[in-house]
Amino acid sequence: MQKRILIVSQEISPYTEGSFGQDILDLAKIIKKNKDVEVRLFMPKYGCVNERRHQLHEVIRLSGVNIVVNDIDQPLIVKVASIPQARLQVYFIDNDEYFQRKVTLHEKDQSLVKDNDERMIFFCRGVLETLQMLGWSPDIIHCHGWFTSLLPMYLKVAEDDDGSKIYSNHPVFSKSKILSSLQMDGFKGSLDKVLIDKLKFDGFSGDFLNLCSSPNAENLNEIAAQFSDGVIFEKSYKNNNIIDGCLKHNIPLLNAEDFSEYYEFYQNFFSEELV
Repeated sequence: MQKRILIVSQEISPYTEGSFGQDILDLAKIIKKNKDVEVRLFMPKYGCVNERRHQLHEVIRLSGVNIVVNDIDQPLIVKVASIPQARLQVYFIDNDEYFQRKVTLHEKDQSLVKDNDERMIFFCRGVLETLQMLGWSPDIIHCHGWFTSLLPMYLKVAEDDDGSKIYSNHPVFSKSKILSSLQMDGFKGSLDKVLIDKLKFDGFSGDFLNLCSSPNAENLNEIAAQFSDGVIFEKSYKNNNIIDGCLKHNIPLLNAEDFSEYYEFYQNFFSEELV
């Protein structure tokens, strides 16, 4: 049976500029060379993404769901495009409130976009909501960049009002394993410190929330690692707290030197009946 790998990233070339997005595209191309693999990608639809040039179009049947962020309903808009030369399909999470402006994660003066915390919540939940509507079950969800850091937490522990798991109990995710790649390319400073209150509003509780009281890049990486099934350290990135935590909870680690190592690491997470 063909294996399904979902790559979720804060940037992907050619839709954003810079080495981060190019690395993600290169990784997707390498993984796709395996004939038994289907690869899809998700990223935010920043206002600077040229929809006409890249031929984005809205997926009407997936749009229209509301995601509540900080007690406000925010409409989810899903768009899709393809990278013809790579034969890859990319889904975009969009919302007029969060992603209309022509910036990515930083303003022109390199300061953080003020509502990055809410944009991050909306994006991470938007990916999971879209996968449910698609009915596309990934064997592996591989997250890249601090903007994806809350996705493992939402997948694993988010609960409805009745205490039932919102995502982890859904059939789409019944066999999904989630991996987080941690990079040096974080951000300076901190996101809005009321992020912790917004997560509490979503029903989260536990000691891990203490990390959200100071939502800097390192603490967000620790949250991502804590709820991931595997962690990849990229480009000489190292955090002893994360390493110790992963060893304590038997979370597999990879110190990646080359993208060719990734697929072998993935093999550890495919369920027996898929191998």
